[in-house]
Amino acid sequence: MLDFSGMADVLGLSAKDRDVRSPFGLISRIEHGLPVGVLERVSQLLAPGDVQFKYRFIPKATYERRKTAHRLSPEEGTRLARVARVWGLARDVWESDEAARDFLFRPHPMIEDKRPIDVVIQNEFGAEMVVDILGGLKYGSAA
Repeated sequence: MLDFSGMADVLGLSAKDRDVRSPFGLISRIEHGLPVGVLERVSQLLAPGDVQFKYRFIPKATYERRKTAHRLSPEEGTRLARVARVWGLARDVWESDEAARDFLFRPHPMIEDKRPIDVVIQNEFGAEMVVDILGGLKYGSAA
């Protein structure tokens, strides 16, 4: 099940804005362009101190254009929301930022020794594989 409120929290969207905590509210916000600051926030949460990490989501030249426009494209926002979803679940499973980061940035045998963060950023199928692994860890099946 998707935790839209948790995703909004990770993305740093206002707790007062009830619309972003509903499925269609968050979808609408992504479609209209999330603020560029969301990229900065998610990058800091996942890879503090790595100033280059944000360019995994958006190439540097595109990032500079987005800063001028103050908004991300719907595709970029969707990618960030996908990562926010997995980050929230990893935090729930591991119960600390450091342990969640360790899981996301360490190769995992169930995804052909790729790093979970890489397959999550790549596409929705990769994210679902990582969600399945985290679900197995949380609920006691093989992971």
